[in-house]
Amino acid sequence: MQQSHARSSPAALRNRGVIAEVLARVLPPTGRVLEIASGTGEHAVYLAGAFPGVSWQPTDVAPEALASIAARVASEGPANLLPPLRLDVGAWPWPVTEAEAIVCINMIHIAPWAACEALMAGAARVLPSGAPLYLYGAIKRGGRHTAPSNAAFDADLRARDPAWGVRDEAEVTAAAAAHGLALAELVPMPSNNFSLVFRRS
Repeated sequence: MQQSHARSSPAALRNRGVIAEVLARVLPPTGRVLEIASGTGEHAVYLAGAFPGVSWQPTDVAPEALASIAARVASEGPANLLPPLRLDVGAWPWPVTEAEAIVCINMIHIAPWAACEALMAGAARVLPSGAPLYLYGAIKRGGRHTAPSNAAFDADLRARDPAWGVRDEAEVTAAAAAHGLALAELVPMPSNNFSLVFRRS
């Protein structure tokens, strides 16, 4: 893939450092990290470089995203960053059926609710006991947005696709619990986002 295929996300460049700070205490020192919905591939390049002891597996379902990730792996990827795989969370089996951790950044609000449920079901099959599922993004708490900007973001998402939208913490936690995943940490992040760390029970 040529570098021209690589896309860029300003949000990824802004939040990658603070995400790495949380992952530093969440990820295992070794093993495979499965990243779901890797998008442009910028998080994958940065986080694989930040955690050289793990094998970082980026994935996405969109052809343009896979092309962007492949271009970044080829041009700037560290040795522990693997070529991307096509992964549709709703289609089991996934191309990766075992991993020591799963990372999913900014997906569940830019997808139908069924994708969140499928993510939890798949994570329960892939992760060993005690292993983390890390989610990042905007969420509602107690049925309410945590900032006016998140309410506007939610309205914009729903205008683009009625099946999209900022999810509520309680609903996400319940979907996880249905598959044996318990919320271990809820970490406030910059720009009114949150990190949610679930553990496989």
